[in-house]
Amino acid sequence: MIILRTVSDVSRFVSEQKGRNASIGFVPTMGALHAGHLSLVEKAVSENDVVIASVFVNPTQFNNPNDLATYPRKEEDDFRLLAEAGVTAVFAPSVEEIYPGGVEAHAGHKFDLGQAAEVMEGKYRPGHFQGVAQIVSLLFRIVTPDRAYFGEKDFQQIAVIRNMVKSENIDVEIIACPIKRADDGLALSSRNSLLTSEQRKLAPEIYAALKDSVEYSLSHSVQATHDTVVERIDAVPGMKVEYFEIVDARTLVKIDEWEESPWVVGCITVYCGDIRLIDNIAYRLPK
Repeated sequence: MIILRTVSDVSRFVSEQKGRNASIGFVPTMGALHAGHLSLVEKAVSENDVVIASVFVNPTQFNNPNDLATYPRKEEDDFRLLAEAGVTAVFAPSVEEIYPGGVEAHAGHKFDLGQAAEVMEGKYRPGHFQGVAQIVSLLFRIVTPDRAYFGEKDFQQIAVIRNMVKSENIDVEIIACPIKRADDGLALSSRNSLLTSEQRKLAPEIYAALKDSVEYSLSHSVQATHDTVVERIDAVPGMKVEYFEIVDARTLVKIDEWEESPWVVGCITVYCGDIRLIDNIAYRLPK
């Protein structure tokens, strides 16, 4: 596996690969890799001649400075895992390489991300999706991949990135990949490593509540389904739901009745102590 540190290194590498008509798959990450990331890599490897992964903790998508400071960084381990998974090259730049002149110098452009960026995470983390769009668009223009792979744990993020790609006219196919879970159901996340052993035992209750609520929803209203999930999780000591919204999966607009959409997803964010965990589940799927 080749380690690329600069934009010019990536440009040279990509030019060589495209010169031999190789298809390029791209897996952008912020490092602290786990089996969820590696499942994206596995799919990318199966569908492309060359796979490039990025490892970059992007400061512009953290609206809480403490989240940025405490985000786990394990570059050496990440490189080993990516190499073992079959990645051809990893792009691991410095902040200065991505944002020459400083982060503030790149903050002027505002992306048209649509209504999908205004709800849920967009509401509770102001500026987050502008930061995501900023770094993802930069990486897309640097790497120029044919396909890019994202995990469905970040369901809203995928919708926002699709909107960004369309509005910025970037020629890349966005591939959404299923959530990877631990044996006890907890959605894999780099943040899980920040949980205490006691919190880690409690955190699977998030998915348990969501999973049980799917059957419950077949005979109860949207509001009742919402309430039973929130009440169950909030009853767990040390856990608190920040939001739980049941939405049309395409627009991310909240629904009041199940009949309003053929594809309905419940998206949730829960604080487990000070650690913010997200998850989602499908209630209705298009036939």
